[in-house]
Amino acid sequence: MTIVSPAPKPVSTSPQGTAPPEARAWYVLAALCFVYVLNFLDRQLLSILAKPIQDDLGVSDGQLGLISGLYFALFYCFISIPVAWLADRTNRVRVLSIACALWSAATVACGLSATYPQLVLARMTVGVGEAGGVPPSYAIITDYFRPGRRGAALGLFNLGPPLGQALGVAFGASYSWRQAFLVLGMFGVAAALIVWLTIREPKRGGLDLPASDALPAQARAGFLETVAMFFKRPALLLMALACGATQFVTYAVMNFTVLFLMREKGMSLQQVAVYYALLIGIGISIGMYTSGRLVDRFSGRSRQAYALVPALGLAGAVPLFVGFVWAPGWQLALLLLIGPTILNYFFLSPAVTLVQEEVRPNQRVLSGALLLLVMNLIGLGFGPTYLGAASDHFRTAHPGNSLQLAFYTLVPFYFLAIALFLALARVLKAEANRTGDH
Repeated sequence: MTIVSPAPKPVSTSPQGTAPPEARAWYVLAALCFVYVLNFLDRQLLSILAKPIQDDLGVSDGQLGLISGLYFALFYCFISIPVAWLADRTNRVRVLSIACALWSAATVACGLSATYPQLVLARMTVGVGEAGGVPPSYAIITDYFRPGRRGAALGLFNLGPPLGQALGVAFGASYSWRQAFLVLGMFGVAAALIVWLTIREPKRGGLDLPASDALPAQARAGFLETVAMFFKRPALLLMALACGATQFVTYAVMNFTVLFLMREKGMSLQQVAVYYALLIGIGISIGMYTSGRLVDRFSGRSRQAYALVPALGLAGAVPLFVGFVWAPGWQLALLLLIGPTILNYFFLSPAVTLVQEEVRPNQRVLSGALLLLVMNLIGLGFGPTYLGAASDHFRTAHPGNSLQLAFYTLVPFYFLAIALFLALARVLKAEANRTGDH
């Protein structure tokens, strides 16, 4: 029997229409990327200012790893699930705005902390707010851009982490650690107000193809239904696990590189603010955007591109990462760090694009949150925690290079991540063979 596809429906340009004007879509992307920059700048400010915080509050490497890793991730990851479920059923823009205001207020509280327990409590509250930041943004962007452009759009959105990290390094060098948290928190409250007032909630699935499959606004997916779907589908689960293994490395490195460069490679905070800030701002941005463009280009030919792009990136990063850790001086170390900084981040844009396109429009926020739950619980929760504990372990016998030895122990996790991405490639190939979609 021949199946005739329905003719495309005309696109409405009314406020309730399915296709926002092009200019509005790019404005939304820019605004959400700005919020993501603040989100990640806030998240990484603790690691950037690790040394002055340690000097002021007497915090060890292990305690620093816990507060920037496990303590933060437990709240961030698990609160993100009910928040995402709420966003899938209500107004995603409003959820994002409220979350931004909450984490920004908690950031101010970090700057007012006088003891380690107070700082822990403030950081946990930051995690509660940030849980409502990224998953709704993924879904909003997906509903503002058509298929075939989403990889590039999400790649641009994912410039938030490198820009936030780079600005955080420069920002942290310009203020005392307390002032940095206070000023950043006030910027975040202003950004929350801008999002609330200027971004319109898009129609769920309004730009999906075919347009006739777009879900009505009142259609709602069950919470348990979406959770079960996500964890029962091998492609989605493997992507989340592979990204988690990757982030085990990237978050561990990100949270301790500034301390490593200053304490064991001889850099000053001012040198870090210039050279390291430029490296991560440009390098991670190249990795995020390039990988998004690559999956847009090659996924139409083979869905394995979603797995092979990050796998090849990580394989190329390994020898350069080892060289960075080994380098005797900070100049050579930074030169060798350029490659891993780009290649380590070939995973996020393919991961987000695959998940957003593989699920129904009314499951996108929660599915994005489930992806982040697995990724961040493994990567953010255990990566910095592990590296801080490893450094404390080596410090007794090797006080001058404990972080260097701890960094070397991350290499096996690179190979674990590569193996998981290759397993995902096999699953995607098998699914394509079953459906005849190559």
